[in-house]
Amino acid sequence: MIRLLTFLTLLALMPLAAAAQQGAQVAFGGMQQDTRAPVEVTADALSVNQSDGTALYTGNVVIAQGQMRLAAPRVLVVYAKDVGRIKRLEATGGVTLVSGTEAAEAERADYDIEGGQVIMSGNVLLTQGPSALTAERMVVNLRDGTAQMSGRVRTVLQQADSPAPQGQP
Repeated sequence: MIRLLTFLTLLALMPLAAAAQQGAQVAFGGMQQDTRAPVEVTADALSVNQSDGTALYTGNVVIAQGQMRLAAPRVLVVYAKDVGRIKRLEATGGVTLVSGTEAAEAERADYDIEGGQVIMSGNVLLTQGPSALTAERMVVNLRDGTAQMSGRVRTVLQQADSPAPQGQP
């Protein structure tokens, strides 16, 4: 977790990738995500339910796939009918998603692995360098590296240092 916090701190030093307005599309992840890449999950505990094809990871859950990292206290993994293939992940309890140079936080994230889409909801905060965007919902398309934000979007853009106007310090 310390590595994740260090990484998130370093993100604040990177330049703004894109800005958004209400319902606007933003860049996310700087690169496209290979949704066919292996998924690695680490957690404090695991409970498997063979009857419904789910696995519940709890406690310091970290999921890695390619350049993407997702961290949450609780993640439910739903397996496809094909043995060993993950269909979707449902992360709850406060979620952090890091991809490329961006980081996002929300109360919940649902990752459709087959569809290559992450839906984050509940007090979404997207950090891109020194700037931040907030919304109630963000849909991330991992195939093309874009995101759609909706639900009272607020953008805080940090301007690059520029010379002060004449006559001012």
